[in-house]
Amino acid sequence: MGLLKRFFSQDPGKTEQKGDAFLKASDWGRAKLEFEKALAALEKTSSDDALKTRLRDKLVQVKGALAHEHRQAAEDLMEAEYYDEARGFLQLALDLTRDPALISAVEKLMHEIERITAGDIQMEVPLSDLTPLGDDETYTGDQDDENFMALCSALPEEVQEAYLSYGGSFKTGYLALNRGDFERAADDLSQALAENPSPDSIIPLELATAYLNLEKLDEARRLLETFLQHHPGALPGYQLLCEVYWEIGAFDQAETLLADCPDDLKNSLAYVLLRGETLSQAGRHPEAASFYQDSMEAYGWNQPLSIALAGTLETLGDLESARNLYAKIMDQCRSCHTRTDPLIKRRFADISFDLGQHSSGIMEMYFSLVRDDPENAPLYFQKISRIYASMGNEEEARRFRVFAQQAEKDKRGAPS
Repeated sequence: MGLLKRFFSQDPGKTEQKGDAFLKASDWGRAKLEFEKALAALEKTSSDDALKTRLRDKLVQVKGALAHEHRQAAEDLMEAEYYDEARGFLQLALDLTRDPALISAVEKLMHEIERITAGDIQMEVPLSDLTPLGDDETYTGDQDDENFMALCSALPEEVQEAYLSYGGSFKTGYLALNRGDFERAADDLSQALAENPSPDSIIPLELATAYLNLEKLDEARRLLETFLQHHPGALPGYQLLCEVYWEIGAFDQAETLLADCPDDLKNSLAYVLLRGETLSQAGRHPEAASFYQDSMEAYGWNQPLSIALAGTLETLGDLESARNLYAKIMDQCRSCHTRTDPLIKRRFADISFDLGQHSSGIMEMYFSLVRDDPENAPLYFQKISRIYASMGNEEEARRFRVFAQQAEKDKRGAPS
């Protein structure tokens, strides 16, 4: 918001009143923005400590309410298996709250998402195959133990027991995998697999994840194909193997794999998105669009499906339909009082801009994106400048070109 402060002046009292109105309506996000603007203006123009204290208290109140709202939105999105969006809401909640209980709950949800998106599985592990650590097997490093237990705590009970039984090599490999040290992960998980040779072991899934990140595709493929023979109901196995097939261009094999998976998986949203992405990866975009549309007719409105369809329509050049879908997604977010993903707002604004809609409404959306996505502020200020130019307001157009240049310098860390 730093650059916006340069050209918007606010009366603290009136701005606080606007915030109070939003607070009364439980519109926490807009209340927060108004109280922040009022406090920022007050810091420059007044020494009224009582008013500053009152604004800070209101900010704490609305931030707490907004954090709880973001957590609930994240849980709803996780149920729909839309993990990237859920992760964004959880990070917002962490940024907003100081409540230790809420921070703990949010961090647990984030660990759960990381496990799922890294290839976690929900399956039954035969308890007869679980061998507890021997008395002489002990882990070293209190912090590693804490991190390992935190990661395992988000897993289904049967999987937790399996992971805790695999020994020290698995623990160090699993931790390395989760921090992105894929070479170390591959070495340690390979050792763990040798130490736990049961065909029902889950270790191959984690090892294949490391190999995929190291671009050792043949090794990953062999592990996953064997893994799915023993665990045909493990959806992450299909997801990882499809990624391998996409990388090597084996799209027919990916199609066959998905066609042969169990019927209960075929009824999941994750399967529908995976099949649609397989068609898109194969360059069969019209088929992917038709598949997404048929799935939406069968299952009803669904945001992840809508986003996938909108992206496919963009690829096909049907910008009007894509824009209409993005607009519907934003309307759904507003009606549910949930945060709209800045990427959705950007796609809507950019498509509208490219279609020649250089309106004040699109300009306001770019202003909103400056706040929501400051990393790309230079691009948004450029678009605002061009909209002003199209309106014949060259003075404002020049001013926002300067803002774009300044934002780019700030982004690169260059002196002003």
